[in-house]
Amino acid sequence: MKLHAIVSDLETARTAAEGGASVIQLRLKDATTEELIDRGAAFRALCTEFNVTLVVNDDVQAALALFADGVHLGQDDPNVELALEAGMMVGRSAATPQEASQAEEDGAAYIGAGPIWATPSKPEAEPIGLDGLRAISEAVRIPVIAIGGIDPTNAGDCIDAGAFGVAVVRAAAQAAELSAAL
Repeated sequence: MKLHAIVSDLETARTAAEGGASVIQLRLKDATTEELIDRGAAFRALCTEFNVTLVVNDDVQAALALFADGVHLGQDDPNVELALEAGMMVGRSAATPQEASQAEEDGAAYIGAGPIWATPSKPEAEPIGLDGLRAISEAVRIPVIAIGGIDPTNAGDCIDAGAFGVAVVRAAAQAAELSAAL
Protein backbone atom coordinates (compact mmCIF):
# COMPACT_ATOMS: atom_id res chain seq x y z
CA MET A 1 0.00 0.00 0.00
CA LYS A 2 2.58 2.56 -1.07
CA LEU A 3 0.49 5.04 -3.06
CA HIS A 4 -3.11 6.04 -2.35
CA ALA A 5 -4.65 8.15 -5.10
CA ILE A 6 -7.66 10.01 -3.73
CA VAL A 7 -9.86 10.75 -6.72
CA SER A 8 -13.25 12.06 -7.73
CA ASP A 9 -13.10 11.43 -11.48
CA LEU A 10 -12.53 8.29 -13.48
CA GLU A 11 -9.87 9.78 -15.77
CA THR A 12 -7.61 10.66 -12.85
CA ALA A 13 -8.26 7.23 -11.32
CA ARG A 14 -7.18 5.53 -14.55
CA THR A 15 -4.04 7.71 -14.80
CA ALA A 16 -3.19 6.89 -11.19
CA ALA A 17 -3.74 3.14 -11.67
CA GLU A 18 -1.65 3.13 -14.84
CA GLY A 19 1.04 5.10 -12.98
CA GLY A 20 1.38 2.58 -10.18
CA ALA A 21 -1.13 3.59 -7.50
CA SER A 22 -1.85 0.60 -5.29
CA VAL A 23 -5.03 2.11 -3.84
CA ILE A 24 -7.75 4.19 -5.47
CA GLN A 25 -9.73 6.04 -2.82
CA LEU A 26 -13.03 7.34 -4.17
CA ARG A 27 -13.88 10.68 -2.57
CA LEU A 28 -17.04 12.40 -3.75
CA LYS A 29 -17.70 15.07 -1.16
CA ASP A 30 -21.37 16.01 -0.75
CA ALA A 31 -22.59 13.04 -2.82
CA THR A 32 -25.44 10.98 -1.42
CA THR A 33 -24.90 7.28 -0.82
CA GLU A 34 -26.98 6.53 -3.92
CA GLU A 35 -24.94 8.93 -6.08
CA LEU A 36 -21.72 7.42 -4.74
CA ILE A 37 -22.90 3.91 -5.61
CA ASP A 38 -24.03 4.95 -9.11
CA ARG A 39 -20.77 6.74 -9.92
CA GLY A 40 -18.65 4.26 -8.02
CA ALA A 41 -19.48 1.25 -10.19
CA ALA A 42 -17.07 2.43 -12.89
CA PHE A 43 -14.32 2.87 -10.27
CA ARG A 44 -14.96 -0.68 -9.00
CA ALA A 45 -14.56 -1.99 -12.55
CA LEU A 46 -11.37 0.03 -13.08
CA CYS A 47 -9.82 -1.24 -9.85
CA THR A 48 -10.70 -4.81 -10.80
CA GLU A 49 -9.13 -4.30 -14.24
CA PHE A 50 -5.87 -3.02 -12.73
CA ASN A 51 -5.92 -5.24 -9.62
CA VAL A 52 -5.89 -2.13 -7.43
CA THR A 53 -7.49 -1.82 -4.01
CA LEU A 54 -10.71 0.27 -3.96
CA VAL A 55 -11.39 2.31 -0.84
CA VAL A 56 -14.49 4.48 -0.45
CA ASN A 57 -14.19 7.70 1.54
CA ASP A 58 -16.55 8.31 4.49
CA ASP A 59 -19.49 6.09 3.40
CA VAL A 60 -19.68 2.53 4.71
CA GLN A 61 -23.03 1.82 3.03
CA ALA A 62 -21.68 2.81 -0.39
CA ALA A 63 -18.49 0.82 0.21
CA LEU A 64 -20.53 -2.28 1.00
CA ALA A 65 -22.78 -1.83 -2.04
CA LEU A 66 -19.75 -1.39 -4.32
CA PHE A 67 -17.96 -4.43 -2.87
CA ALA A 68 -15.09 -2.09 -2.09
CA ASP A 69 -12.02 -3.51 -0.42
CA GLY A 70 -12.17 -0.91 2.29
CA VAL A 71 -13.48 2.35 3.63
CA HIS A 72 -11.61 5.36 4.99
CA LEU A 73 -13.25 7.13 7.92
CA GLY A 74 -12.42 10.34 9.71
CA GLN A 75 -12.48 10.75 13.47
CA ASP A 76 -16.20 11.57 13.53
CA ASP A 77 -17.49 9.34 10.71
CA PRO A 78 -20.07 6.71 11.74
CA ASN A 79 -20.37 2.96 11.12
CA VAL A 80 -16.85 1.80 11.96
CA GLU A 81 -18.33 -1.26 13.66
CA LEU A 82 -20.48 -2.09 10.63
CA ALA A 83 -17.46 -1.96 8.31
CA LEU A 84 -15.40 -4.15 10.65
CA GLU A 85 -18.24 -6.66 11.05
CA ALA A 86 -18.46 -6.88 7.24
CA GLY A 87 -14.74 -7.71 7.12
CA MET A 88 -13.77 -4.52 5.34
CA MET A 89 -10.35 -2.93 5.60
CA VAL A 90 -10.87 0.24 7.63
CA GLY A 91 -8.56 3.22 7.42
CA ARG A 92 -8.84 6.02 9.93
CA SER A 93 -7.61 9.61 9.87
CA ALA A 94 -5.36 10.78 12.69
CA ALA A 95 -3.50 13.99 13.45
CA THR A 96 -1.99 12.89 16.78
CA PRO A 97 -0.36 9.74 18.16
CA GLN A 98 -3.29 9.40 20.57
CA GLU A 99 -5.86 9.39 17.75
CA ALA A 100 -3.76 6.87 15.83
CA SER A 101 -3.39 4.56 18.83
CA GLN A 102 -7.12 4.69 19.51
CA ALA A 103 -7.90 3.94 15.87
CA GLU A 104 -5.55 0.95 15.93
CA GLU A 105 -7.16 -0.29 19.16
CA ASP A 106 -10.59 0.09 17.52
CA GLY A 107 -9.57 -2.16 14.63
CA ALA A 108 -8.19 0.14 11.93
CA ALA A 109 -6.01 -1.56 9.32
CA TYR A 110 -4.09 1.63 8.52
CA ILE A 111 -3.82 5.27 9.57
CA GLY A 112 -4.09 8.27 7.25
CA ALA A 113 -1.82 10.72 9.08
CA GLY A 114 -1.84 14.41 8.40
CA PRO A 115 -2.00 16.81 6.95
CA ILE A 116 1.77 16.74 6.77
CA TRP A 117 1.89 20.13 5.04
CA ALA A 118 -0.77 22.76 4.32
CA THR A 119 -3.17 21.69 1.61
CA PRO A 120 -6.11 23.33 -0.15
CA SER A 121 -8.20 20.17 0.19
CA LYS A 122 -8.27 20.69 4.00
CA PRO A 123 -7.47 24.37 4.56
CA GLU A 124 -8.76 24.35 8.14
CA ALA A 125 -6.43 21.55 9.27
CA GLU A 126 -3.22 22.37 11.09
CA PRO A 127 -0.20 20.67 9.47
CA ILE A 128 1.58 18.11 11.67
CA GLY A 129 4.87 18.17 9.74
CA LEU A 130 7.36 15.36 9.46
CA ASP A 131 7.87 15.30 13.24
CA GLY A 132 4.15 14.69 13.76
CA LEU A 133 4.22 11.97 11.12
CA ARG A 134 7.20 10.35 12.81
CA ALA A 135 5.43 10.41 16.21
CA ILE A 136 2.30 8.79 14.75
CA SER A 137 4.36 6.16 12.91
CA GLU A 138 6.15 5.27 16.14
CA ALA A 139 2.88 5.08 18.11
CA VAL A 140 1.24 2.29 16.08
CA ARG A 141 2.07 -1.11 14.62
CA ILE A 142 -0.23 -0.75 11.57
CA PRO A 143 0.78 1.01 8.33
CA VAL A 144 0.74 4.80 8.33
CA ILE A 145 -0.11 6.62 5.12
CA ALA A 146 0.99 10.27 5.01
CA ILE A 147 -1.38 12.81 3.45
CA GLY A 148 -1.42 16.54 2.91
CA GLY A 149 0.65 18.60 0.51
CA ILE A 150 2.57 15.59 -0.81
CA ASP A 151 4.04 15.52 -4.31
CA PRO A 152 6.99 13.81 -6.05
CA THR A 153 9.48 16.24 -4.46
CA ASN A 154 8.63 15.41 -0.84
CA ALA A 155 7.06 11.91 -0.86
CA GLY A 156 10.39 10.29 0.01
CA ASP A 157 10.70 12.51 3.09
CA CYS A 158 7.44 10.98 4.37
CA ILE A 159 8.79 7.46 3.94
CA ASP A 160 11.99 8.50 5.72
CA ALA A 161 9.84 9.79 8.61
CA GLY A 162 8.25 6.35 9.04
CA ALA A 163 5.26 6.33 6.70
CA PHE A 164 4.49 3.11 4.84
CA GLY A 165 3.12 5.13 1.92
CA VAL A 166 1.58 8.40 0.82
CA ALA A 167 -1.89 9.54 -0.18
CA VAL A 168 -2.39 12.31 -2.69
CA VAL A 169 -5.33 14.30 -4.02
CA ARG A 170 -3.93 17.02 -6.28
CA ALA A 171 -0.90 14.90 -7.26
CA ALA A 172 -2.96 11.78 -8.10
CA ALA A 173 -2.39 12.38 -11.80
CA GLN A 174 1.37 12.29 -11.08
CA ALA A 175 1.22 8.68 -9.88
CA ALA A 176 4.06 7.55 -12.15
CA GLU A 177 6.37 10.29 -10.83
CA LEU A 178 5.32 9.56 -7.25
CA SER A 179 5.90 5.82 -7.70
CA ALA A 180 9.37 6.56 -9.04
CA ALA A 181 10.09 8.86 -6.09
CA LEU A 182 8.98 6.19 -3.63
